[in-house]
Amino acid sequence: MPPAGELRHQPPSEDKQSTDTQSAEAEAAAAILAAAADSEAAGLWTQIKAEARRDAEAEPALASYLYSTILSHSSLERSISFHLGNKLCSSTLLSTLLYDLFLNTFTSDPSLRNATVADLRAARVRDPACISFSHCLLNYKGFLAIQAHRVSHKLWTQSRKPLALALHSRISDVFAVDIHPAAKIGKGILLDHATGVVVGETAVIGNNVSILHHVTLGGTGKACGDRHPKIGDGCLIGAGATILGNVKIGAGAKVGAGSVVLIDVPPRATAVGNPARLVGGKEKPTIHDEECPGESMDHTSFISEWSDYII
Repeated sequence: MPPAGELRHQPPSEDKQSTDTQSAEAEAAAAILAAAADSEAAGLWTQIKAEARRDAEAEPALASYLYSTILSHSSLERSISFHLGNKLCSSTLLSTLLYDLFLNTFTSDPSLRNATVADLRAARVRDPACISFSHCLLNYKGFLAIQAHRVSHKLWTQSRKPLALALHSRISDVFAVDIHPAAKIGKGILLDHATGVVVGETAVIGNNVSILHHVTLGGTGKACGDRHPKIGDGCLIGAGATILGNVKIGAGAKVGAGSVVLIDVPPRATAVGNPARLVGGKEKPTIHDEECPGESMDHTSFISEWSDYII
């Protein structure tokens, strides 16, 4: 027996060893994912700079602009921070202040940079009018509005609400896109054309969603609290659609152009019309084969099954 007052060393329990192993494995997996994201971002940035050099050579009138916005910067974060700072500045909200704000936010949260990369790829792949990544980075106001919103949302979560709302106002003024800073938005988002998009305070938009111009994700005007739509992953929301209230648009669902949706839409179903009705009927709605219409951008596959469609 050990002397009185001396504690015998106890070997770690099997449960603790298992927990430590799982923790180490999780950290290793996270490090691998972070390294892969860094590599993807670096590769995309290299491609963007190559596109900018090509365009500067082909169109000398743009050489100075391309140098100041892309070619003079060492990273995607610095380039987009500079560009957004110049887009959103005013006589009283200086570009240098905004540049520091954007850069500090992007560099302090790698998930924002990863979302930017996913949004760039979404525009390039889904929009046939998008001729290059650099074109999207510089000229797509839907893309730029989303990136600026990500920063305003970060400020909102840090209880810096006055600055978040000031930035939100500038985004609305400059890009004609009105997204409340509290709205939660995933990655791989395409705001195609983007003009007139309105997203309310408690709205949630999942990953790989495509939304066209003049879409409203709003409240009913009667409810308080959680009162805005929840859009699942992979959804496609057509131009001019209006979705009101705390309704759920299921993953992979489609909402046709000009529709007014006031009730839930099941996953991979299609809602069309004013008021919107489900293709196939509400009892047994037609479930389409696409898992992610937000990526395929197929707006018209439901037409043959929509009995009221008349030429």
